[in-house]
Amino acid sequence: MPDLSHEAALRKEGFQRIAGIDEAGRGPLAGPVSVAVAVLPESYKNSVLNDSKVLSENIRQKLYNEIIEDDRIVWALEMVDASEIDRINILQATWVGMRRAFLKLEPPAEIALIDGKPIQGFPAEHRALVKGDSLSLSIAAASVIAKVERDRLMREYAEMYPEYGFERHKGYGTKAHLEALQKYGPCPIHRRSFGPVAKELDLS
Repeated sequence: MPDLSHEAALRKEGFQRIAGIDEAGRGPLAGPVSVAVAVLPESYKNSVLNDSKVLSENIRQKLYNEIIEDDRIVWALEMVDASEIDRINILQATWVGMRRAFLKLEPPAEIALIDGKPIQGFPAEHRALVKGDSLSLSIAAASVIAKVERDRLMREYAEMYPEYGFERHKGYGTKAHLEALQKYGPCPIHRRSFGPVAKELDLS
């Protein structure tokens, strides 16, 4: 289970405001990549909070509500849409989202713990943690925010484009999604630079 040991180590180095950053939605064929950043209090405890991918939807929603209603927690969110992903690629879009989300924090953080690998051009000192969402509570909190917010948005898109079933697969390349993509072609939120979508564009 994640804890605050990485945050505690940074506090020993003199950092006080430590942000955790994570994303949701790098792999889907449609919709944005969602990036969240969270700053937890030093005394924060939560025995359930974990990497959002290992939590049920109900537990994620409950944790999300607890996080955003906790006045001690500062957080921010950034969505990078499909058109920007297509323009700069998904890795660069994820980095852009992380930079923008971090800069939205008020008050600002001094350093960030980021799930994954170091990112170029980050506006503050940062430390990368592979599988950080299962190691750091700050990153785990960010992962829950990013996932719940993205899923909510994809349900809204499902009402706009009901033929694709976004409320079920959230844009990932499931069999049902690929079949709908083949039948109806891409809609405005599809990532045209991703192989299965580009294939349908070539066939049209």
